[in-house]
Amino acid sequence: MISAFTSLRHFGTTTMRRAASEFRMTVPWGEMRGQVWGPSHGRPVLCLHGWADNSGSFNTLIPLLPKDWRFVAIDLPGHGFSSHRPDGCFYTFPLYVADVRRVVEALQWKRFSIIGHSMGGNVAGIFSALYPEMVEDVVLLDTYGFLPTEVTDMFKNMRKGINDQIHYDNKMGERKEKVYTYEKAKERLKVANPSLCDQSADILLERAVREVEGGFIFTRDFRINLKNIVNNNMQQCLYLLSLVKARVMLLLANEGLFKTFTLPNGYSDMIRKSWTDQKATILDIEGDHHIHLNKPESVASIITDFLQSHSPDKTESEFDNNQTSKL
Repeated sequence: MISAFTSLRHFGTTTMRRAASEFRMTVPWGEMRGQVWGPSHGRPVLCLHGWADNSGSFNTLIPLLPKDWRFVAIDLPGHGFSSHRPDGCFYTFPLYVADVRRVVEALQWKRFSIIGHSMGGNVAGIFSALYPEMVEDVVLLDTYGFLPTEVTDMFKNMRKGINDQIHYDNKMGERKEKVYTYEKAKERLKVANPSLCDQSADILLERAVREVEGGFIFTRDFRINLKNIVNNNMQQCLYLLSLVKARVMLLLANEGLFKTFTLPNGYSDMIRKSWTDQKATILDIEGDHHIHLNKPESVASIITDFLQSHSPDKTESEFDNNQTSKL
């Protein structure tokens, strides 16, 4: 195992605190960071945050989940305390999936569950399709697990993403990190994420900024804002979805992402139907895009009940035999 756990920290809501240790593992371009809760022998659950967030996204939810489970919430590369990708590299979903594969190999997890929010849920969806033998259960927080793109837009996006990256690289020597006061950094974060309450913004800022002379700078890599050059069309998304063998639950917030971001051509209905055909649980709930961070008590028991309804107590060999018979 190449990960290390250091720097005991405490996070909490107004009513509780729970210790988390710092997760660190070496990768070829630096290190990946994150947070760990629970005993080393506990049921393994990987937590994947959304775009431009970090592992702090789960700081209020995890204290409400079973304390004998092992939660690892990572900062995806370019987010939080994790290293940025090397100069000239793109941020794409396949690379995030590869990052998850590196993490679970370092943790020596053979089978585990995933809780994924927004972009992290889309990474979870693709990972679960590519590695169905590794994933027991998936909880998708305000995401469908796949984000289909019109075929006519796929290559426009590729062209724009390539041009944006080259333009960024050419201007790299001229770029200077903008320094903010803490309050201005918080204001900027909340403008980009209007669903965040004050406390949630403070929690994310613990890993989203670092102090420098004169104030604070954001830790995330600006390149995460560039157009993603790797997209999947609807047919590809539905095929990937069909490969998922895990039990899946979608928690979709009525004031969440899909109120302002509408998928084209009835894609939402098509994905929901496909998940229903896969016997996934789909719940429409009251709340906003960051409901798991802002009001974790509204989803914690739902998540716990779903995950506890299936006990991963079988031996590894029994699971392997069962999966082989299904495939």
